[in-house]
Amino acid sequence: MGRHVIAADVGGTFTDVVLAGPDGTMTVVKTLSTPDDPTRGILAGVRGVLDASGTDPADVGRFVHATTLATNAILERTGADVAFVTTRGFRDLLTLGRYARVEEDRFDLLFEPPPPPVPRSRCFEVTERVDARGAVLVPLDEAQARDVARRIAALRVDAVAVSLLHSYANPAHERRFAEILAEELPEGVTVVVSAEIFPELREYERATTTLMSAYVGPVMVRYLGALEQRLRSIGIDARVQVMESSGGVMSAELAGRRAVATIESGPAAGVIAAQATGARLGRADVISFDMGGTTAKACAIRGGVPDVTREFHVGGKGSYGGRRAGTGVPIKVAAIDLAEVGAGGGSIAWVDDGGALRVGPRSAGSQPGPACYGLGGEEPTVTDANLLLGYLDPATFAGGTMRLDPERGATAIRTRLAGPLGVAPEAAAAAVHDIANAVMASAVHVVTVQRGIDPRGYALVAFGGAGPMHAARVAERFGIATIVVPPACGVGSAAGLLVTDLSTERVATRLMRDVDVDELADIYLGLTTAALEDLGLADAEVARSVDVRYRGQAHDLTIALPDGELTKAVLDEVVERFYAQYRQAYGIAPRDPVELVSYRVRVVHRVPAVPFVEVAAEGDGAPEGSRPAWFDGAFVDTPIYRRATRRGRPPVPGPLVVEDAESTVVVPPGWSLRVDATDTIVLTSLEDRS
Repeated sequence: MGRHVIAADVGGTFTDVVLAGPDGTMTVVKTLSTPDDPTRGILAGVRGVLDASGTDPADVGRFVHATTLATNAILERTGADVAFVTTRGFRDLLTLGRYARVEEDRFDLLFEPPPPPVPRSRCFEVTERVDARGAVLVPLDEAQARDVARRIAALRVDAVAVSLLHSYANPAHERRFAEILAEELPEGVTVVVSAEIFPELREYERATTTLMSAYVGPVMVRYLGALEQRLRSIGIDARVQVMESSGGVMSAELAGRRAVATIESGPAAGVIAAQATGARLGRADVISFDMGGTTAKACAIRGGVPDVTREFHVGGKGSYGGRRAGTGVPIKVAAIDLAEVGAGGGSIAWVDDGGALRVGPRSAGSQPGPACYGLGGEEPTVTDANLLLGYLDPATFAGGTMRLDPERGATAIRTRLAGPLGVAPEAAAAAVHDIANAVMASAVHVVTVQRGIDPRGYALVAFGGAGPMHAARVAERFGIATIVVPPACGVGSAAGLLVTDLSTERVATRLMRDVDVDELADIYLGLTTAALEDLGLADAEVARSVDVRYRGQAHDLTIALPDGELTKAVLDEVVERFYAQYRQAYGIAPRDPVELVSYRVRVVHRVPAVPFVEVAAEGDGAPEGSRPAWFDGAFVDTPIYRRATRRGRPPVPGPLVVEDAESTVVVPPGWSLRVDATDTIVLTSLEDRS
């Protein structure tokens, strides 16, 4: 270590910045996000932590960043102007799509599928054909390819996505066409080929993944370039590293080339924070529960490892924390498997046409924000409800940097909710709080019960600005008896960035039934070499895996390979593990012949983790005071503690509230609170919830 590390996480409502010194001392600043230019919010936070800690900018040796830029560009359709090129006969691939009618769409007689990511007028085809084994059936027509390149040049697009049929098996045509594009297109136009981004089976998913990388790549490059420039302007010369969706970080340069790998950047950082917290407490099975201003996210961490998916959907429809296949844009990159719901502190509460109270998914965001922010918002939110219920102190919100206006929040609840529902404002606020808990519990249900996991043996790791306020009530729905609230919980994703390692993944597809061990070893050697080059390293940790499926099936399971030499005995063991994993997933496991499909390597360069610091308790452990707070249908005079005063002291039963600079922890009746010497809060159920 020896130098300071800064981590910055840009959310929909707040931008969180954490500075960690070589000794583990952390300085935290929360600022409102600036959607028009996220770098403004980041710079405000960076200046804040530098000033508060007295750190010289030149002493910052690492800057790690999580961003929603790629996700927002796709959802808001604000990415680059892109042209799409594929094999002759497949021009309408994106227009046809693969859209499923789900939820309310199934009953809409006038239903129209959403428009394709790229209009048909910007989709082109070239004459060529490669089969699934990589054999050239039709050579690339270079004259036609050059004509297509010139027609694309006339459109003055920012980027071109190239996804030719079966290029994962033989990328020669794609690479040659990319060379032709480079010769014909103006300087600065980005060319993205599927063999570089996603060299795997499934032409539609490969096309959309490549297209989205081209769509957000130029935006990401400009953004990261501007961020590095602004950091240098205040004296920070550390290169920016960007969180990737699967739990590691990559260089800004690699993030620009593979922008699609950053789509789940921020949520992934929070899961890594929960994983590190569980490991430090000796708990390998935990549930990450991250509630911010806009959304709430949940992830199951089993045996110390978060679940990872290799396909997710951006902007897809769904309910109760899940996303339905066939909706949104499918992305085929490794990503931590999360369930996400539109329930955050800024989620708007509203009464629908049937007179039912609803919460989310619309959010007040940071502009104008909840009504109690006093920035022009008039619609009631979860934060307004929590303020009215006495869980929040208007004077200490966000570390005292923003004073809340209780009257504005109460007025919004009274006029928009309590009046139409015919109930008291407190009852309306309590209903908003309860509904938000139910919505967030659905995300936990998706990653546990729905996947065959009994959550009662897990600890819930709660973070995010609003997570610790709701964690106990969410945990009660599943019989979870332990809740952990880590230090700096209000900036959990940013804190998670401090313990991430530099990593990347490479993959190749080649169907093998009769496996040649030497050929397989050569494939893994090539993938490892390419991944090390991506990171600019000569050596690092390498994890190998292989996708296996039954012959004749279309889908596969990923099986980890052991370290060391590949032998027939090792491959026989892989097949046995496939049978076992298949049985776990589907309840049956016929011992039929299998085939290998894709080969993966993940290269990881370990970064020294910021140490946790043990500190002595402050004060005598007594409450700072008390205020009325809502528990079990009535206001109760509730003691208010600071976390620092309870370090290392005996547990204290609820109801109580613990206030932090970045968050508030609500401990209802039936729970006890203990704070260890590292400022980690542990809530323990006093009831039998089994």
